[in-house]
Amino acid sequence: MIFRPQKIMLIVIFLILAMGLVCLYSSCHQKGVFIKKDIFDKQLLWIGVGICFLFLMSRFDYRRLPIAIVPLYALTLFSLFFVLIAGRTIMGAQRWLSVGDFSFQPSELGKFTLILLLAKYFSRKSMRDVASSADPSNFFKGLVLPLGMVLLPAGLVLIQPDLGTAIVYLFIFIAMCFLAGVPRRFMIGFLGLGLALFPFFWHFLKAYQKARLLVFLNPNIDPLGAGYTVIQSKIAIGSGRLFGKGWMSGTQSQLNFLAERHTDFIFSVWGEEWGFIGSFVLVFLYGLLILMILRVAETAKDTFGRLFCVGVASLLFFHVFVNISMNIGACPVVGLPLPFMSYGGSSLVINLVALGIVLNIARQK
Repeated sequence: MIFRPQKIMLIVIFLILAMGLVCLYSSCHQKGVFIKKDIFDKQLLWIGVGICFLFLMSRFDYRRLPIAIVPLYALTLFSLFFVLIAGRTIMGAQRWLSVGDFSFQPSELGKFTLILLLAKYFSRKSMRDVASSADPSNFFKGLVLPLGMVLLPAGLVLIQPDLGTAIVYLFIFIAMCFLAGVPRRFMIGFLGLGLALFPFFWHFLKAYQKARLLVFLNPNIDPLGAGYTVIQSKIAIGSGRLFGKGWMSGTQSQLNFLAERHTDFIFSVWGEEWGFIGSFVLVFLYGLLILMILRVAETAKDTFGRLFCVGVASLLFFHVFVNISMNIGACPVVGLPLPFMSYGGSSLVINLVALGIVLNIARQK
């Protein structure tokens, strides 16, 4: 029996969600005591809401989405601006809008909005036509204008401050530009400009962001401060060895050595409890999910659907790659969650909405 990409996607999504719940349940315990039951219960609720949206969007004709892009972009900018005024501050970052006991992160909506916006923009005019013309305004149309549409929300996110999400916005832009056929000379010029401005960007970073970058270069420079979590994370993953210590038997997580173990560092909990084999299975499932999304992009019958799938695949790839890398000390800590594993309703629901649209694109072929 041959499985279609959408069937494989559904199986993989539910497998990762189940693995995430198993890991989150363990990370919410400390010495066998269920100390964060409210977090686990909220995640269950968000998963239920997200699955409902997943199936709802899989039945919604994605070709109607362009009508809502401009209002959605305006709503995203407004919410990103409003969160700077009346947002909830947690650990020095003002990123959440709260309604009762629940909080929403507008920057997560921004990722989805930018994928829609760029998919629509690059599908309206072939970038090959832009590249073949000698009109000087083509540089503006091909790169500057869409870049400006990305930098505006990215700047608002950077003020919160949320460097990781701002980088995600730029990565989505670069990936979609590359696959939309934006001329290489435009991309090389953009990357060259970014590298030239990087030394000046350092002066605008917050003190804790500078500390994270310095700790990445030398984790032992502040072992009890900025480098503590990374050191404990690597100890947890390394101690898992081949088969892991077993569910709810990880010493680093259960004895509270590992901070943020239900959010940014949940992969450390998984690696400690399930070892290299469990970590390999998880990474394989993520790779299979991204591969199936790209397979849907290949068979999409229009440019908008194809570019949207590419945007979703690049979003998931960047999150998975960066999160696992910072858990093993291979990149600086930037505060990006692991999709479908880390606690957080905003990211979970938005990702499931995006995957629901990918499923619809697969059905429409």
